[in-house]
Amino acid sequence: MTDLETRAAPSPRRVAPALLGYAAVRAMGLLALALWSAARDKSAYTLLTARWDALWYTRVAELGYGYEVRLPNGDVHSNLAFFPLLPWLERLLHAAAPLSYADAGFVVSLLASLAAAWGIFAVADHVYGRRAGVCAVLVWALLPVGIVQSMAYSESLFTALAAWSLYALLTGRWVTAGALASLSGLTRPVGLAVIAAVWATGAATFLQRDPDAPAMAPFGRRGGAAREPGVRTAAHTPDGAHPAIRALGMLIAPLGAAGYVLWVGHHTGGGPLGYLDVQAGWRNGFDGGYAFARFVADKFTSFPAALAGLALTVGVALLIWLYVVCVRQRQPLPLLVYAGAVLALALCASSYFGSKPRLLLPAFPLLLPLALALARLRTPRSALVTGAVAVAAAVYGAWWLNGSGPP
Repeated sequence: MTDLETRAAPSPRRVAPALLGYAAVRAMGLLALALWSAARDKSAYTLLTARWDALWYTRVAELGYGYEVRLPNGDVHSNLAFFPLLPWLERLLHAAAPLSYADAGFVVSLLASLAAAWGIFAVADHVYGRRAGVCAVLVWALLPVGIVQSMAYSESLFTALAAWSLYALLTGRWVTAGALASLSGLTRPVGLAVIAAVWATGAATFLQRDPDAPAMAPFGRRGGAAREPGVRTAAHTPDGAHPAIRALGMLIAPLGAAGYVLWVGHHTGGGPLGYLDVQAGWRNGFDGGYAFARFVADKFTSFPAALAGLALTVGVALLIWLYVVCVRQRQPLPLLVYAGAVLALALCASSYFGSKPRLLLPAFPLLLPLALALARLRTPRSALVTGAVAVAAAVYGAWWLNGSGPP
């Protein structure tokens, strides 16, 4: 493989199996949702486009910022908590096509989910090879909360921007990485994870003594994961970018998030940290995981709830174990920093505990060990496993959205 081929984004032909598999899984999920919703006399499309956060996004797109709801307990839910990139795209598409704001949000999410799948493939293909790339996309699609990828939410848009920013880092495109990180910072607060990946990788390249060493290898080690049957050894492209270009990418990365947070502070009169006051109105914050730990511990006070507490404990342990495996497999530094930051921000938030599975959806590097395990299976067996999990995920997603759904 030439250097040009290593650096170029995967061609449509190369990524086609991954995108077709992704589309098939998502179509199965949408079909299950439609059937389940019809049986309960509900509209599947309404569940996807006009419930929960989707309503807040479309209201921002239609009316702009300034709307808030005051609850009886004194809490203030302001739409300033929702970052602007998705509403901007909804407004743009609404103006360009005969679509409602809700329809525009669904289309943006649909296209963004495909872009996210392509970006996940690009990252996994670059590090571990094509088969692992296809499997990484399938594992992301098969997540129990994967139905959110088809909702008029910002998770798919954010994941697309994050994945392509990480790919740009892996291939030495610093300005592109910084620009995409900046856009991710206009999409969700967890854009800080992408910014951290850009800054950590930039710092590592500046501190690296050997200019010819692969800048993306974590902890300064050359090379990557051990070679496995059917899986290419992790590849890292030497970074020959000029230090000024790296610095420019690092400077661009935080502009989106910083710009919106400062604007909110100015708009509310709360100063540079005014956005934190907005989040406090939603009882959102960062307490190091104390509130979540108490939430889980409280589940063990009665027998039926103890089962849920046990499931939560196992789930958190599994996430931490996956991250440890990622470190042991020596994933590139940008992926480790990004996944670790997403994991920390999701688990250590102080409210909306039911949202945590959805908040973890963008942490796709955590899925790479599972993708590698799937890639090692023979094709008939991997197809059987994928099909069985796809059916289970589709049924769960339909049940979930028709029940409590994502808060």
